Amino acid sequence: MSADPFDDADERLDAREIDGEPFGDIMAALDGLDDGESLCLVNSFEPAPLYGVLEERGFAHETANPADDEWYVEITPA
Repeated sequence: MSADPFDDADERLDAREIDGEPFGDIMAALDGLDDGESLCLVNSFEPAPLYGVLEERGFAHETANPADDEWYVEITPA
């Protein structure tokens, strides 16, 4: 695993460890954030469909792809 580009995130969720569809876990993690906190989502592919949902819910994101099968998405309140 590559170095985490968002190691300063307040919370972390590795979707690669979730059995099945991770959308519910991601939304639960975002709901659990306190004001001003961020979540680093780790995935094996770019979760592009998630970006529109994040925007609709008032979140911004920054994405890094340090390896072919490693995607990091830092999610913060917009």
